[in-house]
Amino acid sequence: MDDFYRTISQPTREEIKVKSSRFIAETKMVENSNEAVSAWQQIRKREHAATHHCYAYRIGLEAEPEFKYSDDGEPNGTAGKPIYDCIVGRKLTNVLVGVTRYYGGTKLGTGGLVRAYSDAAIKALEISGIRTVYLTNQLSIEIEFKYYDQLQKLIEKYKAKQDSSEFKEKVQLTLSVRKSKSDQLKNEIINLTHGQAKFE
Repeated sequence: MDDFYRTISQPTREEIKVKSSRFIAETKMVENSNEAVSAWQQIRKREHAATHHCYAYRIGLEAEPEFKYSDDGEPNGTAGKPIYDCIVGRKLTNVLVGVTRYYGGTKLGTGGLVRAYSDAAIKALEISGIRTVYLTNQLSIEIEFKYYDQLQKLIEKYKAKQDSSEFKEKVQLTLSVRKSKSDQLKNEIINLTHGQAKFE
């Protein structure tokens, strides 16, 4: 079960120069295609004087990622796809990588363009770093107070996060736990409380 993904730790902006052309690579964390398009439009607007605005984004889990890339007028396959390959090669998702080019007067050829766009993307991704994001389920639980201490041990065991707690006649808790572990934790709570725990 996929309950995590890898994405960048922080957005960044890095520049390289190749034969007088400037290649400015930017990374952004995005949650959906609308965010990716909006982020890239902002970059295009800011770098409106640039010759080419090439990009790639990838969104969603490994099984069914959503992606798009663009050469923006560069020869087919020399910009967008190499940028996208840099994202895939690091197994990243929920990320936009854009590379803006200011033409410097010297043609680089198809091989040179592929290397330049790849190198710019790689440099930005290396600076951005990688973090793992875990997908969670939320459990709302009501238990007798006498089970509270033992429940805390289960929370620690499953590395769950206690989002809220309320102590009345009974204890009401809201927990966040990795999706792949939520059923196991729920079953252990049921066993701990001899079936008396209530879940919402």
